[in-house]
Amino acid sequence: MSTLLLRVRFHDGRYHGSGVWPPSPARLFQALIAGAACGEKLSDQVVKALNWLEGLDAPIIAAPSAYPGRPFKNFVPNNDLDAVGGDPDRIGEIRTAKNIRPHLFNAAVPLIYAWTFEDGADAERHARTICQIADKLYQLGRGIDMAWAAGEIVADAAEVEARFRAHGGVWWSPNERGDGETLLCPHRGSLASLTVRFNKTRGRFERIGQGKKASLLFAQAPKPNFKPVPYNSPSTFLLFDIRNGSAFAPQPFDRIVALTERIRDLAAQQLKASAWRREDPKREVCIERVFIGRDASEADKARRIRIAPLPSIGHAQAERSIRRVLVTIPPDCSIATGDVAWAFSGLAIGSDKETGEIIELVTASDRTMLEHYGVNDAAPARLWRTVTPAALPERAARRRIDPCRMREEAKDGAERARENAAAESAVRQALRHAGVETPAQAIRAQREPFEGKGQRAEAFAKETRFAKERLWHVEVSFAQAVRGPLLIGDGRYLGLGLMARVRRTEGIFAFAIMDGLTDQAKPLALARALRRAVMARVQEKIGRETLPAFFTGHAVDGTPLRPGRHEHLAFIFDTLRKRLLIVAPHILARRDPSKAEREWYLPLLEDAVAGFQELRAGPAGKLVLAPTIVEQSDDPLFTPSPIWESVTPYRVTRHARLRDAAAAVEADILAECLRAGFPQPRIAVSETFGKRGLGLFGRAQLTFRTAVAGPLILGRDRHFGGGLFAAVG
Repeated sequence: MSTLLLRVRFHDGRYHGSGVWPPSPARLFQALIAGAACGEKLSDQVVKALNWLEGLDAPIIAAPSAYPGRPFKNFVPNNDLDAVGGDPDRIGEIRTAKNIRPHLFNAAVPLIYAWTFEDGADAERHARTICQIADKLYQLGRGIDMAWAAGEIVADAAEVEARFRAHGGVWWSPNERGDGETLLCPHRGSLASLTVRFNKTRGRFERIGQGKKASLLFAQAPKPNFKPVPYNSPSTFLLFDIRNGSAFAPQPFDRIVALTERIRDLAAQQLKASAWRREDPKREVCIERVFIGRDASEADKARRIRIAPLPSIGHAQAERSIRRVLVTIPPDCSIATGDVAWAFSGLAIGSDKETGEIIELVTASDRTMLEHYGVNDAAPARLWRTVTPAALPERAARRRIDPCRMREEAKDGAERARENAAAESAVRQALRHAGVETPAQAIRAQREPFEGKGQRAEAFAKETRFAKERLWHVEVSFAQAVRGPLLIGDGRYLGLGLMARVRRTEGIFAFAIMDGLTDQAKPLALARALRRAVMARVQEKIGRETLPAFFTGHAVDGTPLRPGRHEHLAFIFDTLRKRLLIVAPHILARRDPSKAEREWYLPLLEDAVAGFQELRAGPAGKLVLAPTIVEQSDDPLFTPSPIWESVTPYRVTRHARLRDAAAAVEADILAECLRAGFPQPRIAVSETFGKRGLGLFGRAQLTFRTAVAGPLILGRDRHFGGGLFAAVG
């Protein structure tokens, strides 16, 4: 078997063709015909090659991730000549608006279409002809979607797979038995139908009658003949509530493995006792493979159902009990979806110890919890965190410390760094085993949970086959947004390694400092280093254009912006959590982003800081960064609180002539609070000091009558993290 690879690149990162993304193989087939045609003719060699191509199975596609752009209207003639007496000269009177919404993507990443074919002299000759035709391709989609292509014949299947893995985009695989996104593909008769359509289109206007009674008769050309093929058929997701009667029966969060095993075994037992199994004794082996994975081959892993009890999440104060169970059925599962659903629906999994009521699985009517786990219609996300820890291989296990020898066997920094590096490598492998092809840009692994209501990793090891040293909480930042559900690690069929998507607040970009920070780091100097790096990355994106004041804080003539309003970014070094923050001006000013900020500046900033993993900050060190998310509900810089304390020194904007320095700092902070829209606080100045050439500085505690939400960044240095306050308690 050999593979015909066609790589298509667009001149611009916009695709205006109708339908879904990526462009269907049928569109590519038509584009090849348009490029190969000499006027209205196709050579015999080209016709034979195209007839051969349309006889192949649907291709595999690799495409860059795309998202819908802003729609616009294009006014075109409506096919209603009767409304103007059939006069083509009056066609301008019947124009109608046509909505067009382009797909936006990275034009540097090509689309790859891969057809496999049986080796042979004729097949190889036709494949070479298709490669020659590809050189003549000039557009794909609408007339404004300029593109070019290149063809190649690859004999090694492993090399084809390696190229797809290195592509970094999204794979689209045909699955004619599933219900995935439908793409039109050429098949036998497609070229002939396009030829008929071309000829009929040229003669669709026929003059009838003579003289003044003559009229034009319009005949619609027949549609081309293509085959709809489902691509990337989605799995079926069944959601069940755990109930005793009409109320939820929450299950312990840290006993998720035992709960999963109990549900799995009971459902398998119920299906084995059913009439469906009695019809064919061999089906018992199928149940063992699909439910439990016993005697399963490598190919069977993709067909296994996955049972994932879902802890309740979505709010900082949500109690992490298990109230729902998600059952994922792959499209190629050898047991019908209806039979699997029957095995779980109404399944009795225990009884209430106090009331004796039966606890059972009931089909859920409310599926909103699935959004937190990226299922169904939930938007994809780039940042994901484990809710239950992932079970990584033994090579990623932490060294166990004897509780009686904590001081003698304590780990130094080098050993902890080696353990984290081993865990990071194991996570990348776990992602591949889980079928996640999107590359990970940054990975964090730790024992502690990422949220306040979570549990440490070792708490989940009790009564399982996984040693506690193998369990890690993981945060992964992907190169492109991915969809859920995501379960990784050796315990992914037992509820471990369950990940939830993390949605970033628009206008706040956070980066955890993983390594490299020295003791000489000064907050304002580090913030200025961050500003220089961000401006350099933005400049690289826009080329030689002048950097907007949104990024620089300076007008075109180089003078600092001093209008009294927040109109440019703030750069902050958070000493509390060892992280760097980029905060948009609308967050500082507590307003909605402007049209320019929302449509231009913020997307440009997000694109520029994607892949930002290193910052050279002079004396502060060569910092290794990992993108992270600000949880505003429990973050000390953003959570509502009535009491706030200084994190970095406050620099007065104007040194008032008052009785002492403390009074001057107090008056200046009060004026800044009122100007920023905060209620009047009670101010207790704890420290004041001066710096030659810079002015008066101080630290203080602010107490408001009601809780106010952060961020509180005040004073003359606020755009570099000076005058930063954190919530108390």
